[in-house]
Amino acid sequence: MADGVAPQGVVSVGLDALRNDKVQFSTLEEAFGPSSLGIIVVSSLPEKFHELRHRLLSYSSALGSLPQQELDKLESPQSKWLVGWSCGKETLKNGRYDTLKGSYYVNCSPAFEKQQSSVAERYPSFPEYTAENVWPTEELLPRFEETFRELCSLIIDIAALVARACDKYAEANIDGYKEGYLQQMLQSSLFTKARLLHYFPTPTSQGKAANDADGDEDDWCATHLDHGCLTGLTSAMFVDEEAHPPRTGSMFAPLRELDSSPDPKAGLYVHSRTGAVTKVAIPRDCIAFQTGEALEVITKGKFKAVPHFVRGAEPGTGGKVARNTLAVFTQPNLWDMLDERRDFAAFAKEIVEKNH
Repeated sequence: MADGVAPQGVVSVGLDALRNDKVQFSTLEEAFGPSSLGIIVVSSLPEKFHELRHRLLSYSSALGSLPQQELDKLESPQSKWLVGWSCGKETLKNGRYDTLKGSYYVNCSPAFEKQQSSVAERYPSFPEYTAENVWPTEELLPRFEETFRELCSLIIDIAALVARACDKYAEANIDGYKEGYLQQMLQSSLFTKARLLHYFPTPTSQGKAANDADGDEDDWCATHLDHGCLTGLTSAMFVDEEAHPPRTGSMFAPLRELDSSPDPKAGLYVHSRTGAVTKVAIPRDCIAFQTGEALEVITKGKFKAVPHFVRGAEPGTGGKVARNTLAVFTQPNLWDMLDERRDFAAFAKEIVEKNH
């Protein structure tokens, strides 16, 4: 795909255009500006992306199928369940606990492990950012950690190219903007967080009411803003776990991916700047990047954070269909300044207090 608007209304750029600084300012405004959807799709990815995506999203179903006693070992209560496995810990807008999706969180910054103990000591009140990672054993999920790290590194590298394009726009349009600020911030950050998501098949007997008594559309993930800079998103993998049960240990193998969701209304939705709700379909061979609140602050409102939610599949749409995806939240270091008065630690604290 060349620069322009993809069929689903999302702006698209090729990876080579990012590498060669060929992305036009008008393209960035259309993707991230005041009247945008806040998402850009990057196409023409390296061949290894496709195998890594397929394998890692298959692990998501494998994780969800583990016995509870194995999942308990992968939890990190000290991180407020924002490291390792988490299910049923998050509350939705109606106050109910979210049991329809499981998450596996990893601090995927390459340098994090080497500095984990020192940043944990420096920021004792931020365990959700500084707690050590938790990994399943090789015997349980062979090559899980290796695959997870490799795919996240690829996405972070591409996020840095998107950040470089944003920097060039900001340098030309924002007085006093520091050259290369966003790209340097993302490349040096210790706190980029990945979330591997497994949306369990919707219970036929309960349907949408399993999580949302009002039957609202945002039952799989309620409407929210990401509070980082750029969130890298793979397209969702839909798998029929009844026809192809996930396996673990030496029997693990990538799952057969459905051509599409059995419910065409299920998936990612964005609230546009005009108030319209738009379904966003990320092509399978692409990565999407959507804007977060920190980017809005850094660019003094030139690029807007995007409100979004995930709508679940209707029960009875065929088989036991699960939805798996990966989100990589590129975030500043806790000490990086977002504006004249707040570093990211203070900003994140404000966001948490506002949301709770």
